[in-house]
Amino acid sequence: MSDTLTLDELAVPLRALRLLAADFGHLPAPCTRVSTIYPNQLELSFYDDLTDFEVWRDALGVAPDAVECREQGGGRTRALSLITDYAGAELRLVAYRDVPAPATASGKGTR
Repeated sequence: MSDTLTLDELAVPLRALRLLAADFGHLPAPCTRVSTIYPNQLELSFYDDLTDFEVWRDALGVAPDAVECREQGGGRTRALSLITDYAGAELRLVAYRDVPAPATASGKGTR
């Protein structure tokens, strides 16, 4: 017997993605990920713009205080994330953005 998941076993997050596309097709397009490692999770991710994350958070009706904000990469990247239930799937919304380098005395960033 194989431990390999079937596509049918990913039906919950795939159904959630289909419903999101139908209900929120007018919102900014995210990168999407469905994984056999987390078979009930659908991840929507955004890069370089936290605004798109906020648009989705608001559309999903998730309160701002449910968002986790952290920095990574030695403080060079800001990351926002939240997890909520949507259509029976664990929906993970994430966004990453470079943190602007501080200006030097010359007025130019150090990075």
